[in-house]
Amino acid sequence: MKSLFFSLLFTAFSIGAFAQGLAPGTAVPNAVFYKENGAKFSTDQIPKGKKSLIMFFDATCEHCQKVAGNLSKSTKELSSVNMYLVSQDVFRSINYFVDTFAKPLKTMKNVTTLQDKDYVFIPLFHPKQYPSLYLYGPDKKLILFSSNEKDVPKFLNLMK
Repeated sequence: MKSLFFSLLFTAFSIGAFAQGLAPGTAVPNAVFYKENGAKFSTDQIPKGKKSLIMFFDATCEHCQKVAGNLSKSTKELSSVNMYLVSQDVFRSINYFVDTFAKPLKTMKNVTTLQDKDYVFIPLFHPKQYPSLYLYGPDKKLILFSSNEKDVPKFLNLMK
């Protein structure tokens, strides 16, 4: 009976630990994603000295579409950060998503769309759901993480 109790207790703590996103102060995980031309993009290539925003999304997710739309209305705030749109979708879907819901972001030189075709984002970044937003400071340490679409204003305020 004791072993069953401890097994259940261990399982509960494991699930709770896994369900949490990255903690503030955590460095950007080392990961490799792909640009549309097939070139690899490593998180090591994210430059220091400037804040970076990573949005993990699914092209069919309505919440992701709303967040992308809200972010694309704030190009002034976004102009001071490096932004990375990361999805496990194929580029045909990624491009449709950006063209339809975030068109102003497409023309910004500081915005990069990336495909996670090796499915490394989830085990490394621990998103809770779609969309997930990660704001990293100039030192590449996490400032804010959220999966709540209502938190977009918090991110925009921190990017000023």
